[in-house]
Amino acid sequence: MACVLNRVVMVGRRGGGFLSKAVTTGTIGMNSARHIASTPTTASDSSPFGKGLGILSNLKVSEKAAPVPLIESEADVVIVGSGPAGHTAAIYTARAQLHPIMFEGDLANGVAAGGQLTTTTDVENYPGFPDGISGPDICETFRQQSLNCGATIHTETVTRLDLQTQPFEVQTKSRLVRAATVIIATGAVARRLDHAGATEFWQRGISACAVCDGAAPIFRNVPLAVIGGGDTAMEEALFLSRYGSKVYVLHRRDTLRASKVMQDRAARHPKIEFLFNTEVVSAQGGSVIESLAVRNNQTGDETTLKIGGLFYAIGHDPATAFLNGQLDLTADGYVVTESGRTSTSVPGVFAAGDVQDHEWRQAVTAAGSGCMAALEAERFLAAKL
Repeated sequence: MACVLNRVVMVGRRGGGFLSKAVTTGTIGMNSARHIASTPTTASDSSPFGKGLGILSNLKVSEKAAPVPLIESEADVVIVGSGPAGHTAAIYTARAQLHPIMFEGDLANGVAAGGQLTTTTDVENYPGFPDGISGPDICETFRQQSLNCGATIHTETVTRLDLQTQPFEVQTKSRLVRAATVIIATGAVARRLDHAGATEFWQRGISACAVCDGAAPIFRNVPLAVIGGGDTAMEEALFLSRYGSKVYVLHRRDTLRASKVMQDRAARHPKIEFLFNTEVVSAQGGSVIESLAVRNNQTGDETTLKIGGLFYAIGHDPATAFLNGQLDLTADGYVVTESGRTSTSVPGVFAAGDVQDHEWRQAVTAAGSGCMAALEAERFLAAKL
């Protein structure tokens, strides 16, 4: 039975205790909140793109003050993570009256709520936006739609997840939710290099996704560079050859890790040139990247490449460390799901988006898998009735 979930906001002190008031934040399924304790205002009530200050930010608390109890509740569906996968799952489960609770993260893995998409300047390949839309804007649109459909969103990072108990336990610094089902949508973080200019020119000519950004006007008819030696680097170089005047493939070793067929395909392309034993020293430019200083790690010689774009193709790190081995993972750390489905090695736990997709890693494919996870969770719950 659904009921209103109240959050308690501390508004002042009285006789050593907190005077509090309840504020409605949404509804949850199952047995509702069993224990609601006084807790400071968190970023749960603000957009991840404009986090506000808690009303007790300047309050001095005694070092001997008792720890604040967790806000405890129960839910039919808890979604860990956001972005297109998480929000699609939230929209579908909310419309199914499952009253999902989403923990979208508070700079989890160093990325804003919304995931990798928030680091993209222009999104031009997501249906429904003929003029394109910025990454942060589309993520805020996803978020608002989830809220409009009835999802509850907390801008908090999950610190403990227990998938050995039933119901499952999902915990943050201030909350403990017991969930009948859990959808993991924590994504994967593209690896970046730490060289001079890497931060300055990020999304100003430096990207980690050629398919996402390579068709942008800034990268057309200019020399481009790809860093990496695997199949992904070959694929990105071939993709960029459609737009750039030339594509350099920089690899720090003298041999490639890519499959022979991909190596041959890239080597035969007239626009692609390989620079082996080569590492980046720095990126330079004005408002956007204009050149790259590189060094041969065998001879020590440094040269400058005039380029208009740099793409990292050195892999991704799926955000699965917090699972602590409770789900089956691939050798690269991605969640293993049943073929053609989102179900994991633990019944009632589903995975959607880049956290289980090491191949496509697109916003639209993530959204599709979020839909699948929501429908599977709904069927799982229905079978328990």
